Formats: sequence, structure tokens, C-alpha cells
Amino acid sequence: MIKVKLKIEGKRFSIPVPYAILDLASLIITSKLLNRIINKAIKKNGSKFNLPEIDRKDLKPLIKGLSKNSGLILVDTKLKDGTEVVVKL
Repeated sequence: MIKVKLKIEGKRFSIPVPYAILDLASLIITSKLLNRIINKAIKKNGSKFNLPEIDRKDLKPLIKGLSKNSGLILVDTKLKDGTEVVVKL
């Protein structure tokens, strides 16, 4: 489970993200229908950029690798205004 901890203006938030939700999100991101919709919107805007297709089989090892490295801190930042962000596996 990925744990996102935020501290903003003295308030603390903790957002747990299970790997099942990451797996579901990877399914949605890699769908061909979503890719076509995004590329049509980009083309309608006048840009020549195309969003490349992402294969689900390429994202699967990434999610499995994340689950094997639990306890690893991915992001640990503190801004001058007191905002803190910590992302931990």
C-alpha cells in the first residue's frame, strides 16, 4: 500500500492507496478508448502532440516491483511555507 502524507497549514492528511486501486488505474490508463479520446481532444486543441499508447504488460512489473519494496520513501519534501509531503511504499 502506498501511503501519502500531507501536512498543510498545521493540518495533517493521510491517504492510503492500495495496490488494487493502482492496478485498476493502470487498466484505465492503458485502455485504447481513453487514448483515442485524449488524442482527439489534443488534436482539436491544435497541438501536433500525440499521447503514445501504453501497454498494460509494461506497467504490470512496475506495480509488482512497488509491492516488493515496502517501506521505501519515494518523496519527502518540505517547503518554506511549512507544507510537507511524504510518499512511502
